[in-house]
Amino acid sequence: MKVISRFLIAIAVSSCWIPANSQLLKSKKPVQKNALQLGDQYFAAGEYYTAANLYGQFLNPPKKELEKSDFPLNVKSRRTATANQSSSRTDILFKQAEAYRLANYWQEAADLYKECAEKDPAKYSSALYWQAVCERSLGHYASAKDIMEQYLNANDESAQYYQEAKKELQTLIFIQQQLARPDSVLFKTQKLEIPNSHEKGAFAPVRVNDNQFLISSTQPDSVKVNGVNPYHSRLFYATLNNGNLEALTPVAIPSAGPITNQGAAAVSADGKYLYFSQWKKEKGQTVSSIYYSIKQGNAWSAPALVPSINTVGANSKQPFCSSDGKYLYFASDRPGGSGGFDIWYAPLKEDGTTGEPVNAGAVINTKNDEQAPFYQTSSNTLVFSSNGRESMGGYDLFAAKGSELNWKDPENLGHPVNSQKDDIYFFAPEQTPLLSNAIVSSDRGSGCCLESYSITKAPKNKRLTGIINDCQDNQPAAYAKVVLKDVTGKSWTTTTDDNGNFIFEIGSGTYRELSLNISKDQYLESASLFRPEKTDETDLLTDNLVNVTICIEKIPEEKPKEPEPLVIKAEDVVTVFFEFDRSLLKDEAVSKLDSIYTVLAENPAATIQISGYTDGLGSTKYNAKLSDRRARACA
Repeated sequence: MKVISRFLIAIAVSSCWIPANSQLLKSKKPVQKNALQLGDQYFAAGEYYTAANLYGQFLNPPKKELEKSDFPLNVKSRRTATANQSSSRTDILFKQAEAYRLANYWQEAADLYKECAEKDPAKYSSALYWQAVCERSLGHYASAKDIMEQYLNANDESAQYYQEAKKELQTLIFIQQQLARPDSVLFKTQKLEIPNSHEKGAFAPVRVNDNQFLISSTQPDSVKVNGVNPYHSRLFYATLNNGNLEALTPVAIPSAGPITNQGAAAVSADGKYLYFSQWKKEKGQTVSSIYYSIKQGNAWSAPALVPSINTVGANSKQPFCSSDGKYLYFASDRPGGSGGFDIWYAPLKEDGTTGEPVNAGAVINTKNDEQAPFYQTSSNTLVFSSNGRESMGGYDLFAAKGSELNWKDPENLGHPVNSQKDDIYFFAPEQTPLLSNAIVSSDRGSGCCLESYSITKAPKNKRLTGIINDCQDNQPAAYAKVVLKDVTGKSWTTTTDDNGNFIFEIGSGTYRELSLNISKDQYLESASLFRPEKTDETDLLTDNLVNVTICIEKIPEEKPKEPEPLVIKAEDVVTVFFEFDRSLLKDEAVSKLDSIYTVLAENPAATIQISGYTDGLGSTKYNAKLSDRRARACA
């Protein structure tokens, strides 16, 4: 954990505390160690900032001798050991540079590395390499590139950091590419205002409910123990209000002792269980495990180890509970991983314990370190920090779509989510775009340690495209009118091109239930929802959503109607009269029948009905024959 306090040196000078695992004195007559020896001891214990200041005290002792009450190291009843005569001033300067670098005080380290390289370039050739790393961490990219090339030109492949230097040049190229990203204009980054975070750090925020968060920071122990650093990481509740995390209140968890740190926590989806990292330093090494506590009113029970995810001889840390309550994600260097710390997950049980952990696999994990997992269930996205991939330097945040062992290749979240320093913890609410309202923890600022930053990204523009074809021959429906509407009534209108393509540029707004209305001459009008079959997000400023192909039907052609037969009804014809008991046509009858002939000639399909009648004087049989003769005469 990168939690280093600026207060440590003041305490070291006035009280002379030493890590508990150190053995200052073994002889019966205690030897008062000088600042150099103390510095070496603090360096070995991982207290780098204190070590750096002790080296400075040795190199630049005060001109005026301090009183015993002011500087207990000068108590006359104790013998004073002499410095290692084999250590030159430059040797100690290099130690001090190393201590400042490991404490993340880049400017102080860069200046000291430069001094060492100038005084003895042959002996301290590695100082050039580390000077360049520090310059990169300070954002001085051109200077870092020049110094790194100087180191490579002065050394061959046998040099200790030759390969690392080549990688650093690639990192500098990657940084320049990231700084030139066109979508940087969509981001807004702002440090969260948190009380004393500049001096104490404030990292790993995770939401408990509404605007209440858990966050990790340092505070002095209420009971000071001789020889123990009194500043340790603890968990706090904080309220997010207008970009500020306010009202930090310590979380009431029984501590395992003054040398133990607690932090990087998560709460189960049902709020019943609190999971957190607990760690301490043993023999200069950080040893960490994951504990859990059970909700008891407004407090938490005494912490207990989560048995299945802690392994003897290995470290586990940074738990995260998925919002669906199914899994506990964490980082561990337990056996079975890819190397260093890996991302693991374990199924959560109802009693707060977990099942057997599963490694997230080689797609996620590298031979270096992956840590601080966060999983957004609504987008199926795993976010984690890694120093084993192409990055802007140190740890960068990466995102991978998927679940369990089915992951897509992780992508660097890029600048300005990542910086040239370490970017580790990540949080984003569910049901929102991943980067629309996120919080990251980073040491990109000038503070002592990891601090928290809000990241907001404006939505990208959206381009909606599609193709409209003829349903019958699948040919493009060119010059069709296409109207796009959303549920509020907002609409956009365009026309398909020669290939039936349509395009809508709808900006970065949020629209719901988009529908399409399509019309074209000689085609039936068509309406459908906009249903994208794929989304191309490769453009950094615009997402291209491609709709399923739509076809439209032509208006059916009307079949030519069969001519209706002309029926000449009786009332349309002048009756033809015959002489009594005769069937011969008279002259006026012939004239009338000629008019019927004209109608028949103009309408060949027409039919007529001819009926013959008689009077009732003859017999029925006779009259039937007479009627037939008269009809035939007309025909």
